[in-house]
Amino acid sequence: MASLSAKGIYKKYPGGVTAVTDFTMNIKDKEFIILVGPSGCGKSTTLRMIAGLEEISEGELYIGDRLVNDVAPKDRDIAMVFQNYALYPHMTVFENMAFGLKLRKVPKDEIQKLVEEAARILDITHLLERKPKALSGGQRQRVALGRAIVRDPQVFLLDEPLSNLDAKLRAQMRTELAKLHKRLGTTFIYVTHDQIEAMTMGDRIVVMKDGYVQQIDSPINLYTSPKNKFVAGFIGSPQMNFISARVIKNGGKYLVEFGSPDTKQAKGRKFYVEIPDNKVNDKLERYVDHKDVSFGIRPEHMYNDEEYISKATTGVVEAGVEVTEMMGAEIYLYLTCEGTPIISRVSSTSTARPGDTIKLAIDPQHIHLFDNDTEESILLN
Repeated sequence: MASLSAKGIYKKYPGGVTAVTDFTMNIKDKEFIILVGPSGCGKSTTLRMIAGLEEISEGELYIGDRLVNDVAPKDRDIAMVFQNYALYPHMTVFENMAFGLKLRKVPKDEIQKLVEEAARILDITHLLERKPKALSGGQRQRVALGRAIVRDPQVFLLDEPLSNLDAKLRAQMRTELAKLHKRLGTTFIYVTHDQIEAMTMGDRIVVMKDGYVQQIDSPINLYTSPKNKFVAGFIGSPQMNFISARVIKNGGKYLVEFGSPDTKQAKGRKFYVEIPDNKVNDKLERYVDHKDVSFGIRPEHMYNDEEYISKATTGVVEAGVEVTEMMGAEIYLYLTCEGTPIISRVSSTSTARPGDTIKLAIDPQHIHLFDNDTEESILLN
């Protein structure tokens, strides 16, 4: 087993295109790390540089204590599971799993033992004589994992391995992969664009955008304390609401003001949320009355509960219901508040219907503010 250390890694292509910029992180032995971000953010390129399938333009990569920049992929003691499984169609499951061991000249009895053990772990023993065309997508995925497991690598690299599966099977395989990681006690580095996969499986998550690392943190910290607007919007489903707002001060208290703008014809309608003292920091003062900010609130922190609304002293807003989505245990309300589209996640007992105007109470302990220019977080979280 091994740790992994990336120090200032860049990937530059001819023509001045930089796919990955200054990727730096230390991955502990046995950690489950997720690289997540939209298409084209550099996550798969980073994984391929770790695997040795892409040359590192700048920086240093260590697996354990060994610098591996110039080490061939086959000598890095890693195993990679691809999105399309890459199984040999003319070989049986057993032969696919054994192929890499045969190339290494591993004795036949040892190959038999390793393949059978991996098949037992993955519950595919009954499939060993079948060929890939006779397997379902989930079974092929297990075979690809089995081929990696038999090599007993220091690091597992997984490049969007669940993206070809249907929704139910993906959810099942997420659980199976988490169990497998604990069972094998090996370092996993997993690439996905699906933030649900990231939040449910990773010890730590690396959020990337345009080749840059935005934040490296635990799933709960990414959710509750995003460092910038991109992370706040990317992590969470439905995504965080963002509303154009201003910071004002009244009686020594900081407030977020938002709503419809003032015009020559009429004064706009405004709503206010008091910023709790535990969220205030020194830099907040510079925004007072000077600069518009982006006010963020997650859908589940906007309550359509009469008791909560009656107790709220600030943060009660009115919004028109556009669409409702029944999700079983909860309902998503798609609303418009003074021209701004917002989403609220409420109890399945809610009676709100399209065309209604309803009140919502915003939980001030879960508000976020972001600088409109830098998109960096302003408040303490």
